[in-house]
Amino acid sequence: MKINRILLLFVLSIFIYSCGSRKKVTERNSEREVEVRGEAKRHIPEGAPAPVSHAESVEQYIQMFAPIAQEEMQLYKIPASITLAQGILESGAGKGRLSRNANNHFGIKCHGWNGGKIYHDDDARQECFRKYNHPKYSYRDHSLFLAERRRYAELFELDIDDYKGWARGLKKAGYATDRKYPNKLIDLIERYQLQRFDEEVLGRPSKSYADVADGNSGNTTHLVKKGDTLYAIAKRYHTTVADLQRSNDLDGTTISIGQLLYIN
Repeated sequence: MKINRILLLFVLSIFIYSCGSRKKVTERNSEREVEVRGEAKRHIPEGAPAPVSHAESVEQYIQMFAPIAQEEMQLYKIPASITLAQGILESGAGKGRLSRNANNHFGIKCHGWNGGKIYHDDDARQECFRKYNHPKYSYRDHSLFLAERRRYAELFELDIDDYKGWARGLKKAGYATDRKYPNKLIDLIERYQLQRFDEEVLGRPSKSYADVADGNSGNTTHLVKKGDTLYAIAKRYHTTVADLQRSNDLDGTTISIGQLLYIN
């Protein structure tokens, strides 16, 4: 009798384990179905970056996501420079919580979303934001967000290389409430020469970022490096701190590594 009881318990344990395994597989399949329905099912650009959403620097972020922004420009006629500048600004170059934990680089909220979700304090506490398996889906959703909403229709009547018009048009259409939003986008585009990616898509010759940063393009510029100060840069180029502030719309003397300064 004792042996029979042990054998019965053994059989029951195998049965329970089998049921649990089937349940987990079913749950995983169900989650995958929701994920596919929730994320954009249209063509995703080839050569997408690895499924990590943060970068060590703005330059690395640009290197990672410029090809995606260019592909989106080809498909949806949104300037790559604008897409990249928005990604840098809204994700903190991939270091913000939404980009790190949800691959959401543009702060797009749920609004009927069937995929994964993350909750984050924004205009209100614990608002629902979309969660993606890969940053490339966030970029695609950004394109669809602009292309499929009537309030952004006027943007697509602008010249595709008019990044200033796009920056101001986004604010006018209600994309952001920050009154300085257009200036922030324009500053990022010009600081990191993001318009060169628009020119590449349009098949126009453009100066490389390295040439501009090294001052070999005919424009005198300086790429801020570790240890640089406005005073030291002014002394190096035989100018003044005040001139540097005027040329670069600086309110104070704070500069950041990777910032491109224009020298008169």
